[in-house]
Amino acid sequence: MKKIEGLVLFGVLAIDLLSKYFIQANLNLYESINVIDNFFAITYATNTGSAWSMMEGRLGFFIVMTLIALVFLAKWLYTTDKKSNITRVSLVLIIAGALGNFYDRLVFGYVRDFLDFMIFNYDFPIFNVADMSLCMGVALIIFVILFNKEDVNI
Repeated sequence: MKKIEGLVLFGVLAIDLLSKYFIQANLNLYESINVIDNFFAITYATNTGSAWSMMEGRLGFFIVMTLIALVFLAKWLYTTDKKSNITRVSLVLIIAGALGNFYDRLVFGYVRDFLDFMIFNYDFPIFNVADMSLCMGVALIIFVILFNKEDVNI
């Protein structure tokens, strides 16, 4: 792993875990602070499922699947050409996000969320920094695959 990749991984993970800690320490569950009227609030929530609370309560499943995914992603990162910067950063973002939510599931039995957006009158599911990292990493991988900007060795 390149030095910059390690910094990105640990930086994202640190921001995720510290922001979750800060929210959990300062807000009661479901307490909300309005930041931008009808658009953005900080709302402390927990989630025992995946996105949109799908498959709630299946902690063991998520722990096993995350471990499998992390092994696959680490192998993919290890075997990816050092010059494939977009692919490598994508994988690091996905790994960092997976680790952030994995930590929550192991320690608390749920994922701590707090970023709450209302978009065109749709109350989007509350999420966290790890979720953003996962989404950005997946979006970059899709970009690489669709536009063949780098060789992708899966």
